Amino acid sequence: MPKYPPPDTLPGVPTRTVLRAGTPLYRVHTTHRDPAAYNSRPSHAFYFGGRFDSTPYDRYGYLYAGFSPGAAVCEVLLRSLVFPDDGGRRLLPRKAFERRSLSFLRLTADAEVISLMSASDLAALAQDPWLIHAEGADYPQTRDWGHWIRTHTKPWAQGFVWPSKRDPAGRVAVLFDDRGQAPALEPTGALPVDFGTEEGEHWLNGVLTPYLARTAPRMPGTGF
Repeated sequence: MPKYPPPDTLPGVPTRTVLRAGTPLYRVHTTHRDPAAYNSRPSHAFYFGGRFDSTPYDRYGYLYAGFSPGAAVCEVLLRSLVFPDDGGRRLLPRKAFERRSLSFLRLTADAEVISLMSASDLAALAQDPWLIHAEGADYPQTRDWGHWIRTHTKPWAQGFVWPSKRDPAGRVAVLFDDRGQAPALEPTGALPVDFGTEEGEHWLNGVLTPYLARTAPRMPGTGF
């Protein structure tokens, strides 16, 4: 947890990165949600919510996505999922995935975002890897820093991109809908994977296998 609040001004020049039209993105979302729709509901400023969500102090629509299915699944479903003492596979609780799906999307136009990929990228924003590695207990502070970065990069910064905490070889992004023309996404044509179906759970377990995780078994008599 940082011991200081954001400074008055940026100490460096933020690193601009362009996500090109056609870039594939993968989103894990509640199954009933439009996969390309931004989340317009602000999180609480001090409790609950994600790393760079909007709050009543800075309202905007936001959308998180991964640049690979693995990164998207890990960021949403493997948070704080610890290994058992016997070294076996981690079991993903059924309530964590049964009402979720993964959708295959792509950008319909270029999007200009801030890179948080390297130590120098972060230093330009008066930060270090804490900003992208912090766990949920520190998310009120990461949201505050995210709002500060947004304030100092108006009007161009349409989102952030950073290495996935739970799949460091992958990348993840958050996009904002209040910076001019909001970055638009469309389905690629591939059908979403509904994790609440037998086929969808099988697909999910295929993604989870390299991470030594799998879905918890159903209780007898509860379906499939």
